Amino acid sequence: MTRVSRAFGDTIQKEAVSANAADVVFASTSSRFPSYKIGSNNQIGDAKDDPKVLSMKEVVARETALLLEQQQRLSIRDLASKFEKGLAAAAKLSEEAKLREAASLEKHVLLKKLRDALESLKGRVAGRNKDDVVEAIVMVESLAIQLTQREGELIQEKAEVKKLANFLKQASQDAKKLVDEERAFARAEIENARAAVQRVEQALQEHEKMSLASCKQDLEELMKEVQEARRIIMLHQPSKVMDMEHELRALRIQLTEKSRRSLLLQKELSRSKGVEDNLSLLYELDGAETLGSYLRIKPCSDIAPELSKCSIQWYRISSEGGKKEVISGASKSVYAPEPFDVGRSLQAEIIYDGQLIKLTTTGGIDPAAGLGNYVEALVRKHDVEFNVIITQMNGVDHPSESIHVLHVGKMRMKLCKGKTAIAKEYYSSSMQLCGVRGGGNAAAQALFWQAERGLSVVLAFESERERNAAIMLARRFAFDCNIMLAGPDDRISIRT
Repeated sequence: MTRVSRAFGDTIQKEAVSANAADVVFASTSSRFPSYKIGSNNQIGDAKDDPKVLSMKEVVARETALLLEQQQRLSIRDLASKFEKGLAAAAKLSEEAKLREAASLEKHVLLKKLRDALESLKGRVAGRNKDDVVEAIVMVESLAIQLTQREGELIQEKAEVKKLANFLKQASQDAKKLVDEERAFARAEIENARAAVQRVEQALQEHEKMSLASCKQDLEELMKEVQEARRIIMLHQPSKVMDMEHELRALRIQLTEKSRRSLLLQKELSRSKGVEDNLSLLYELDGAETLGSYLRIKPCSDIAPELSKCSIQWYRISSEGGKKEVISGASKSVYAPEPFDVGRSLQAEIIYDGQLIKLTTTGGIDPAAGLGNYVEALVRKHDVEFNVIITQMNGVDHPSESIHVLHVGKMRMKLCKGKTAIAKEYYSSSMQLCGVRGGGNAAAQALFWQAERGLSVVLAFESERERNAAIMLARRFAFDCNIMLAGPDDRISIRT
């Protein structure tokens, strides 16, 4: 026979009123679902063994207050996430309540079966055992009452949890609605901002166009005013510089015409007077006797021998003393005067079949107009560049016609093609520089430069003015370095 003791009833009672699930976490001070006690009139009260446990209403009120407080500092997305987490926790708690209800129903069934068993046992025992069975029946009935009370508590908790779930669900829906509203409002604000930016950009573009148009119009009007002012000044108040320039141009033109006429008259005079040797009438010097031009020995008779069969040599004749200096390398029928020849007469001696013919310029070589001022302006620069073409290198014709740059500096000269230096030398006694002594019509635009022993080039310039300016500028800088820069065999005559 099975004996039912008080310890068995106490065990069943403890199992029947076990604690709630511990995996549901609320944002309160407690780390588990609070326990409750049903008092008189089915009132829910705090358990006496844990004074820190709060009631369901207080928990709901506290959670609501915390949510309302956090709503002010949380973003809309965080608030919606918080509501969703609370809703998930409430759903989990509801599922746990359903499981408890099922377990409670099973306990009722077990208690009923136990009571029926005890009632059947009660009729079969007597004496002390019957008393124990009666006591066990009383304990089972007491346990059933406690279980009923516990079911009341569970019903109350279920109602509170349902209220909390409904509240959280409503709050989640409100949060989602608020998120949608804020999103729609943000999109509207973004669209308004984009529209405003576009309007501002259009306004700026229109303003820029108007400002450019106005600036252009103002600039055109200002240029017209300046041109009109210049025209008025030139018409009514010409400056002294302009007057001097006009006078100089007129004087240069008159001087050129007079020199030509004088040259023609002297030639005619020499022909009219006649000379003892008729050979001197076979040739004449053709060309302007000025720097920047060239002189050519021209036959003036049909019986004149070909110049290719004659020996030719050019000389300089100083204005003081009439000393004759040979021009080394000038042995062609064409000679272009260089800056050393200015103020001196030039003479060409032609030897044919043992007979000597002398042709002399009518006077000294005249300087080029405006060349001195141009060189003085270039002297102020530290380095002057000239565009040139190499026609010969070391006496051999250079096939390429690419543009090179000749740098004439205060301390050295340099010939470059792009970033590659072909020749670069400081002014020294071994350097030679002069005009090309012979050649065709381009002789007036070319010069000879020996940078060092074994390296010489013939350079063609863009104009006669550039060639003469480069020679004068280089000799000026070399003279400042105590170097006399001249052509082949010219140094001795210059020093003397």
